[in-house]
Amino acid sequence: MRPVRLAFLLALSIPLAASIGLAQHDSSSGPYKVIKKLKTGGEGGFDYISADVEGRRLYVPRNGPMGQLTVFNLDTLEPVGTVPSAKSGGAAVDHKAHHGFSTTKPITMWDSETLQVIKTIDVDGRPDGIMFDPYNERVWVLSHMPPYATVIDAKEGAVVGTIDLGGQPEQAISDGKGTVYITILDKANIAVVDAKNLTVTRHIDLSSKGVDNGSGLALDAKNHILFSYWRVPSPVALVVNAENGNIITTFPTALNVDTVAFNPATMEAIATAGEGLMVFIKEKSPTSFEVEQRLPTMVGARNIALDTKTNHAISVAFEYGPLPANAPAPVPGRMALGPPLPGSFTILMVGKQ
Repeated sequence: MRPVRLAFLLALSIPLAASIGLAQHDSSSGPYKVIKKLKTGGEGGFDYISADVEGRRLYVPRNGPMGQLTVFNLDTLEPVGTVPSAKSGGAAVDHKAHHGFSTTKPITMWDSETLQVIKTIDVDGRPDGIMFDPYNERVWVLSHMPPYATVIDAKEGAVVGTIDLGGQPEQAISDGKGTVYITILDKANIAVVDAKNLTVTRHIDLSSKGVDNGSGLALDAKNHILFSYWRVPSPVALVVNAENGNIITTFPTALNVDTVAFNPATMEAIATAGEGLMVFIKEKSPTSFEVEQRLPTMVGARNIALDTKTNHAISVAFEYGPLPANAPAPVPGRMALGPPLPGSFTILMVGKQ
């Protein structure tokens, strides 16, 4: 666990590691390794990535002036196509309806088979995170400003409602049975939302742990266990009983975790961290957990897409040049990086050894 000052010192030590694109960390033994690493290049920054497991596609949104939604084969990582107009931070797909959605403003709706734009959907706020909920085929668009959540019917592409979550949302996860859990990053809690009626039923208070700047959220739906990740004052995962809100245990993770996932086939919560680690927490039972492995990936690889068919975890990153001497101190819980090296954007696939 690192205090903010050490986070800054770490940021200053990153340039050498970043210049070669590899995390310089010791790794405990474990079952996972980087099994494929493909440098795809391309322009624009990145944020959330996602997988359409049924359609066997990986969606990697790129933003900025040259940004677009880039689409890859989930098995081979070879390029499939693009949605040029979707310069966004996230994408979600309803495989049943063959409709995809990107967090542009307005929201871009596209055909997930042809990648042709169908229409745009006006929303308020600043679209950021996005999730498809199979419970009632709705897309949840999250914003750090009101309205904090906008919900769209994935078949019709129409807004069905907005929700005041009581604070700024980060990652959302559905139990598939009518409940959605959402990290509220600035309030040290998790919002519990009725997916049918679009109402907040309660908040799970995590403030007793003194956490702030929330990020990823994963769910073991069978055992009602939440894995809640926070960046400040030091990177930590809280393992929480979703029914009564009790904190079961905590684990130090790594600097700048963003999105996370839970794999019910392997009973593992998986977090990707910009520090250059993929951290696996093994659920041995609903009351027993352990950090199984801290796998070096690439500096800046802070987002995850989980392929539940192959049990592969995918992340993305640039290689980075040296940190400028006059670079400002990083935001607490995050890290400072030098400029991305041209053509260095890389997709990583992690699987069993």
